Amino acid sequence: MLARIAAVALNSYREAVRARILYGLLGVALATTACSLVVGTLSLHQEVRVVSDLGAASISLYAVVVAIVLGATSLHDELERKTIFPILTRRLRRHEYLVGKYLGALATLGVFVAIDGGAVLALLALEGENAGAPVAVATVGLLALLAVLLFKLRGARVYALLPWSVAFFATMAFLCVHVPDERRMVIASAFLTLSEVAIVTAVASVFSSFSSPFLTAIFTLGVFVLGRSADSMAHLPPRMFGSQIHAIGASLARVFPNLQVYVPPRLLLVGQVPDAPVWPFVGTAAIHALFYATLLLTLSALIFRKRDFQ
Repeated sequence: MLARIAAVALNSYREAVRARILYGLLGVALATTACSLVVGTLSLHQEVRVVSDLGAASISLYAVVVAIVLGATSLHDELERKTIFPILTRRLRRHEYLVGKYLGALATLGVFVAIDGGAVLALLALEGENAGAPVAVATVGLLALLAVLLFKLRGARVYALLPWSVAFFATMAFLCVHVPDERRMVIASAFLTLSEVAIVTAVASVFSSFSSPFLTAIFTLGVFVLGRSADSMAHLPPRMFGSQIHAIGASLARVFPNLQVYVPPRLLLVGQVPDAPVWPFVGTAAIHALFYATLLLTLSALIFRKRDFQ
C-alpha cells in the first residue's frame, strides 16, 4: 500500500512542478520578498524587522494561494485528461490514490515554502556586516549544485528540487546567525505555514472529490477565511450582536479549524513570551494540523469512494 501511495505522490508532485502557474506564483513571492528590502530602507533602523515581517507574511500568503490552486486543479486535471481511469483499474484503491495526490501536493508546497523562506533568510543574512561575500558564495555554490543535479538526473530532474530546496533553506538559516530572533521568526513561520497549508490542501481535497475546480477554490477560500476568523467568531460580544449571533459564531468556531493559530503574534515567534516557548507551540500546532488533515482526508476518501465517473 505504501509503495502505491508513494508512486502516486511522486507522480502528482512531478505534474504539479511542471505547472506554469506555480512558477508564476513563486516569481511573485520572490519579488514580494525582494521588495521588503526597498521597504526596509524607508524605515528608521528597522530594516531587519521589516524584511522578516514582510517575508513571513509573503510565505504564508502565497503558500495558501498555491495550496488552493493545487487542491482545486490536481484531481480535475486527471479527470479531464481521463488518465484516472487506467490508474484506478489497477491494484490501487481510491483512498490510496487520494492520499497520494494529497502528499504530492504537500511535497510541492514544501519546496515552495523552502525556496521562499530561504530567500527571506538570505536577505536577512545580507543585513549583517561583511555578509555579502558568504551569501554570494553560498548562493552560487547551491545554484551550481542544482545545475549539476539537473544535468545528471535527466530522467528525474523535477525531483532534484526536493533535497535542494531543503539544503538552500538550511544554508541560509545558518548564515543568519547574527540575527537569531529574526531567524527564529522566519523558520517558525515557515513550519507553521506548512502546517496551515496541510489543512487547506485537505479541505480542498474534500471539495474536489465531488465538485468542480471553480467551486472547490471558492469553498476552500471560504473555509480559510472562516478559519482565520475563528477567534473573532468565538468572542463576538452578545451586547452588540445578540445572543443568537454569538451562539452561531461560537458554534462555527468549534467546527472550523482555527487557522489563526498559524499566524501568532510577533512577540511569540521571536521568543519574548515566557509562558509560550516557540518550538513547543510550533509542535502543538503541527499536531493540530495532523489531526484536522487526517479527519478531512478520511471524509474526502469516503466521498470519493462513492463518486461515479460514468
